[in-house]
Order: sequence, then C-alpha cells, then structure tokens
Amino acid sequence: LQGKLPKFLPDVPEVREDVADYLGECQAVDAYVGVLIKQLEEKKQLDRTLIIISGDHGMPGVPSGKCNLYDHGVGVAMVARVPGGKGGRIINDFVRLPDLAPTFMEVAGVKPPEGLYGKTLLPLLRSEKEGQIDPTRNWVITGRERHVGAARDGNLPYPMRALRTPEFVYIRNFEPDRMPLGSAKNITETETPEFNSLQNVTYTAFADMDASPTKAWLIHHRNDPKWKWLYDFTFGKRPAEELYDIANDPDQVNNVALNPKYSETKTKLSAQLMKSLTDAKDPRVTSKPVPFEHPPFTDGNETKAGKAGKATNKKDSK
Repeated sequence: LQGKLPKFLPDVPEVREDVADYLGECQAVDAYVGVLIKQLEEKKQLDRTLIIISGDHGMPGVPSGKCNLYDHGVGVAMVARVPGGKGGRIINDFVRLPDLAPTFMEVAGVKPPEGLYGKTLLPLLRSEKEGQIDPTRNWVITGRERHVGAARDGNLPYPMRALRTPEFVYIRNFEPDRMPLGSAKNITETETPEFNSLQNVTYTAFADMDASPTKAWLIHHRNDPKWKWLYDFTFGKRPAEELYDIANDPDQVNNVALNPKYSETKTKLSAQLMKSLTDAKDPRVTSKPVPFEHPPFTDGNETKAGKAGKATNKKDSK
C-alpha cells in the first residue's frame, strides 16, 4: 500500500496496516459470499435468487471516511447478480440504498406505496449496457445527522447534506459552529490521551470518528507541521459550504467554495440541493424547530400517529 494511499491518509506504517486490516475484512466478506453462492447452487436456487451486496458507509475510523459526506465516507460498492442477467458489467449510474426497497418490491410483485423514497434498480440490472445507462441518474444526495449521541454537549447532531454529480461534490454544513466529529475531550495543547485508548475507545475524543490506529496516530501527530493541516481538516470546524472539483481534486481535500472561478457552479448546486431537500420534505430544511435536534427526533404529527398506531394494534390483539 505504500505510495497508494489518498492524500487524506498518512502514508505511514501504522495507517497502512490499518487500511490493510480493513481490506482484509472486505476480502473475508467476499469469501463468505462465495460460500453462500455455492449453497444456493447446491440447492438449485441460484438462478431463482436476486443477490445484491452493498455497504452502508465508507471506512470507519479514518479522515474523510464514515460520518463524512466525501466519497470515501458515502461511496460504497454495490454488486448484484441477476438471474438471466449479463454479468461482468460496471454501471456508473448514481444509486442509493433507498433504491433497494422498490427494487425488491418489484421483484416480489408488490406495488410500492405511493411516495416511497427510492427508484427501482431493475432497469439497470436487466440491461445489457454498462457505463451510464439511465441519463437521469446523474446526481445523488447524501446526508448525515448523528453517529454517537454523546459526541457533543447536549446530544446535538452535526447536520450535513451533500449533492454529488459526476464533476463535483457540494456539501452544506447546517451548523458550522459545531465540531463535525465531536468535541476534543481529553485533548489540550499539552495533554494527549494514550494511543491505546484512542485506538480502542471511541468516546476518548472526537467520538463521531470510530476508534482506530489511524485516529490515534493522527491525534498524536497533530502538532507535526507535516500533518497539522490534516488534523485541522478532519477534526476542526468546517465552513457552511464545501465544494470539491472531482477531476482536479479526486481526494476532496481542496475546498473551492470561496474560489470565484467556481461561484456559478456553487450557486447552481446549492439551489439544486435545497430544492431537492424541500421537495423531499427533509425536516432539516422544512421543519421549525428541527425535530432531529432533540429527542424524540420526530415532529408532533408523527408522534401522535405512532401512538395511535400502537393503540390500535393493542386493541386488535385482544
């Protein structure tokens, strides 16, 4: 892995070993999938089974990974095997995990409920084409509210939404005065938690980044002139808007949101993101106060509906 890590991962032995361990876990999953496929073959069910494998987020415990909306945090592999479908294809269309629900419903012959968020993937899976198949799937929205409840005082989230297109990543940080990965507990100018604690106990500091050797290494080298920029980029406060030019900055470490050259692009992507969030009735932009800020993380109408549903179920069970 030496010389092959992205800019946001220090190319040092401790970090390379951490990444190698993660890749080993991915390899183990691949082996497990092989066992499952073999069992389906033995039971003569393989050609009657739709197989879709994916992850829920990027690598944990590293800069720009899990709990971030950069590609390394939200871009995950999705592999599918379709009975009768053409294999060996790489599809570049933007898809999202909510697309799986209507996909499985269509396969099962169930009509998706009206207003279901997500769009069936079957046209892509049944196609024989590769690359970009559906021209309308040229953007995707990702988001994050919270990971570890105690990461910040008051159990507050760090709300973010992002719009990813083939050329850009635009990120809106709704509360830029908050710490993106949690408070710097136990860290001062002169004091640093033990390496072992940082690599094994998530709550030691910056609790929205999972414990790992990489996290521990970066915190222990935060005053090293070579890595201070990465420490600040990872754990420091972030501006309300971030914009990354994929072609010129594939690792997404150079925020060009304030660059006049990208002013028109930023305005366009910001408008598209906010319109999409509003159309989808995202409570982060459509509700005041925002229900995601405090328990029960829902608005009054949903709470009442939930209670009514529980009451009805209880009555029906008698």
